[in-house]
Amino acid sequence: MVVLIVMIVTIGRVSRERYRAERAQTRLPDTEASPRAYDEIRQLKERIAVLERVITDQHGRSDLERQIEELRDR
Repeated sequence: MVVLIVMIVTIGRVSRERYRAERAQTRLPDTEASPRAYDEIRQLKERIAVLERVITDQHGRSDLERQIEELRDR
């Protein structure tokens, strides 16, 4: 009898944890934060691209200063 009770409790706990795991995987992102987060990520990617270009390109000092000012204006 004790073995049967332990088995039922164990099966119940395993089922509950499996359900929680499945629900956590299908959880949708916060709708208000997502557009802001995606916008911020896009802006950061643009800035990184400009910084990579500034570092790797062999342009003059004036071009470098112009690109830095463009980054500050954003």
